[in-house]
Amino acid sequence: SQSPLRLKKIRQAINYGFDRRKMILYLRNSLGTAAESGFVPMGLPSFDTTRVKGYHYDPARTKKLLAEAGYPDGKNLPGIKLLTVAIYADMANFIAKQLGESGIPVQVEVLQKSLLLTMTSSSTASFFRGSWIADYPDAENYLSVFYSRNPAPPNYTRYANPAFDDLFEKAIRETNDSIRYRLYQSADQLIMEDAPVVPLWYDEVVHLVQPRVKGFRPNALNLLELRKVKLEKN
Repeated sequence: SQSPLRLKKIRQAINYGFDRRKMILYLRNSLGTAAESGFVPMGLPSFDTTRVKGYHYDPARTKKLLAEAGYPDGKNLPGIKLLTVAIYADMANFIAKQLGESGIPVQVEVLQKSLLLTMTSSSTASFFRGSWIADYPDAENYLSVFYSRNPAPPNYTRYANPAFDDLFEKAIRETNDSIRYRLYQSADQLIMEDAPVVPLWYDEVVHLVQPRVKGFRPNALNLLELRKVKLEKN
């Protein structure tokens, strides 16, 4: 299709065109952190905001990128359809409204989960809301989403970049943690630059723990890890 999303500058413009912090504040009661670094989330050992720069709300940059892409102020920019399930409709509408103010016309379409999954797996959805939770606490689990040899799932965006693949393959062969983390960060930065994805927020989990419970620690996978937990007597 001749979707404007094929243009990197349009994808970058979208990433700058709405306020993640405001969205988390109003629509998630401040639960979670605005995703302004990479696709790899906070809580993982390789996460480093100084090494991976993502996107923040910057309408002036959106305006500039739209003009550079050949759509000054969004003039003649074809409408973009954002597909979501009902539970995230508020969020999709918030994003669509702000992008509209930035000159990017977005129309939200709410679908049943089964239909959305069928469409994302068969490449018939060009812009859609999704989420990704790791099976184990390593950035490889997130970056595999963009590895070109992977089908959908997990590579729903059909991202294919030989430079990214090279970094990813080097990283998964690397046994030295600090070198591997650097490779992950470079790969993640490449994803941010190409912008096949619009990161929204990094998850945060709240546990309510009785004062008698000692030694309970949350972890990156949100597993209930009780081996070191002790219960004090009343």
